[in-house]
Amino acid sequence: MNNARENESLAAHLQDLKDKSETWHRSLASSFLNEEEQAAMQKLFPASALVRYDGGYPGARKKKVIFLADEEDDFSDIVCIQAEIDQRFRKISHRDVLGALMSLQIDRHSFGDFWIADDHIYLYTSETMARFLIDNLIRVNQLSVSFSRTDERPEQVFSSKRIQVVIASERLDAIVAGLVRCSRSEAKEMIRQGLVQVNHITLEEPDYLAYNNVTISIRKTGRFTYLGVLRKTRSDRIVAEFLQST
Repeated sequence: MNNARENESLAAHLQDLKDKSETWHRSLASSFLNEEEQAAMQKLFPASALVRYDGGYPGARKKKVIFLADEEDDFSDIVCIQAEIDQRFRKISHRDVLGALMSLQIDRHSFGDFWIADDHIYLYTSETMARFLIDNLIRVNQLSVSFSRTDERPEQVFSSKRIQVVIASERLDAIVAGLVRCSRSEAKEMIRQGLVQVNHITLEEPDYLAYNNVTISIRKTGRFTYLGVLRKTRSDRIVAEFLQST
């Protein structure tokens, strides 16, 4: 119910941005949306010549909705900032960076993807927020950091591995039970509690039938892409293959 109200509020905000963009003939951008919000909003504001979903680089997970003034406009207020870090004596994690951001009392929608690679922290945000973060994000887990803007567009590399799981059927509850290694009844309860997403949309009914290349996200377990049935066992169960994000 809360998600529905939040989506209604977000949809109203985006409609207001769209109307202003058309009235003022000016390109406008929303804040960063997570994947669930994007999935819901793409039904109402599908990508087109005048509507673009952009996170700063092609594979970004968090993206803004950008309403363009005309088809030739390449407007975007997204920038990337980076900080070089020395992890020889103190390791920094994704959670540490998130904690440092939250300690600044900023909204999660004000920044996009961020990650640590090659002794750097990379973070996508807006032009305005970049200035604030460069001035104020100076410590992460007791490690001093100094952010600066970069004109490059680094891309986060998501690793994955293929796994095989024996499942009773291609119903969502059977798949969740196989992935989490729990009973079907426990899997059904997880689904009803809103802990499972399919293609970034929270489902609450366990009888959903999965299809190839669907993305299944299970809270506190991980993200999986269903690749399909490999074979049947002698007991007529399914050996299914998944791509697990690591």
